[in-house]
Amino acid sequence: MVAQFDGFEINPIHERDAWKICDLMVANADRFKRYFPGTLAENLNPTLSQLFVEKKVKAFNVKQEFLFTLKHSETRELAGLIYIKEVDLEKKQGEFAYCIGYTFEGQGITSKAIEKLSQYAFETLGIDTLQIIAHKNNIPSNKVALNNGFEWQKTLVNEFTPIGEAPLDMELYELYKP
Repeated sequence: MVAQFDGFEINPIHERDAWKICDLMVANADRFKRYFPGTLAENLNPTLSQLFVEKKVKAFNVKQEFLFTLKHSETRELAGLIYIKEVDLEKKQGEFAYCIGYTFEGQGITSKAIEKLSQYAFETLGIDTLQIIAHKNNIPSNKVALNNGFEWQKTLVNEFTPIGEAPLDMELYELYKP
């Protein structure tokens, strides 16, 4: 376990997480299809989820990308996923990406998880700079960045294109090692 707070825990991705990830993705498909289309597409059924998890466990083990699960400690329900991706250990930087299920939104859980994983990234991974890139209209994601001391850097024009949509302007936030 990486961290625990308010009845939730953050753990590295584990091979037994496939079913729960599939359930989270399918139950929240309408929410995730716009900003998490790749992860959603890779988890539309249990077989795909198993392949996804195996790939992410390998990436974690070779320190290429770090995927964490956010679970309710008592019920073991998967509340969300948090990536530290675009990791460059030479430049000592990485980027957060995250999603949370609709039953857990609006409770500050993602903000607390990002706080804990920022500490983990600085102290354990040796990262000095973290980024969050969020669509300018994704108010909850922008709040997560600001709640954790990330500072707005710039707007990235036409940075991300959801499947079947026009390119979107994204906000870039950064947090530096204290």
